[in-house]
Amino acid sequence: MSAESTTGPGISDPGTNGPSRSGKGRRRKARSGRRKALLVTAWTAAGIVVLGGTGAGYLYFKLNGNIKSVDIDQALGSERPLKVDNGSENILVLGSDTRSGSNRKLGGGTDDGSARSDTAMIIHVYRGHKQASVVSVPRDTLIDRPRCKDTSGRTYPAASGVMFNSAYSTGGAACAVKTVESLTGIRMDHYLEVDFSGFQKLIDDLGGVSVTTTKNIKDPDSHLNLGAGRHTLDGRQALGLVRTRHGVGDGSDLGRIQLQQAFIKALADQVGHIGVLTSPKKLYDLADTATRTVTTDSDLGSVNSLMDFANGLKGISSSHMKMVTMPVQYDPANPNRVVIAEAKAKQVWTALKNDRPIPASATKGTATGEAKGVVTAS
Repeated sequence: MSAESTTGPGISDPGTNGPSRSGKGRRRKARSGRRKALLVTAWTAAGIVVLGGTGAGYLYFKLNGNIKSVDIDQALGSERPLKVDNGSENILVLGSDTRSGSNRKLGGGTDDGSARSDTAMIIHVYRGHKQASVVSVPRDTLIDRPRCKDTSGRTYPAASGVMFNSAYSTGGAACAVKTVESLTGIRMDHYLEVDFSGFQKLIDDLGGVSVTTTKNIKDPDSHLNLGAGRHTLDGRQALGLVRTRHGVGDGSDLGRIQLQQAFIKALADQVGHIGVLTSPKKLYDLADTATRTVTTDSDLGSVNSLMDFANGLKGISSSHMKMVTMPVQYDPANPNRVVIAEAKAKQVWTALKNDRPIPASATKGTATGEAKGVVTAS
């Protein structure tokens, strides 16, 4: 079975202007507003899409002051993969599982204030910024973590056979980026992070997200109880959906990733035509929530920079995003962990390095979470 989940008919040769859609099958004809939807990356996309038009003066300075940024480049220094200057971009997106402040009341995990990268996605935006590939990295993947520094300059030793999300909990954003670059051999041009409480409020500010579930999903651990059918998820329900791993599929992190990918597609489809740009108050509320929620690399650490970044992605609709899971297999010694399928993963990283589509062979026969198709866009 394949761990691949596509959100459209696939990605053509990025060196062209992209495929012309046939319009056949179950997909509805894309509305013109949907073309304005940005590349939706984990929790941040809905906020980024409404940053444009926030104006100047007081509003600009207030929103600008909301944004937190980290200097990844200074922390990592020069020992990094070479930056590719071909018009493509690579972005590491993390959903952080921080158990302090307003996140504590959301439940799950520990209450010690520690932080983990609960969700990780590598976004490759192809030359021309009309198409993108999204590679989800299972947090339970056993890896060899490289020696790394955090943004305060503290050094952490290398470690073998540890979970992928330990990189973030050990050395924060800089260590997470260092680990991803070590695994892939690809330089991350940007970093985006959003936490649990911000994600929940962002969905509420949007008015909810419509999805259809083909099976009942019940998971007390993530406070989720959905019957099969159509739902408009509020922030708490949406958070439960993207966190659940026991309510559907085989109970693994891979199944949760499949639900997350389906939710992102639903969010992308909805953001393009909900009309947020017609309401100044709704626009401001969304922008305020997004800028309070997001942590970026220093290059994106201002409203102007985020708007420029977002404007460069406007040509990417959900139908031109291909979503896959990093090729893995279940660990024979521990079914609750996975290990990288090295040969197949190399196909993925080689394709992205060369700004090419990810071949279907890269994910064929790899582990999957048995949750594909359980959630679809309404």
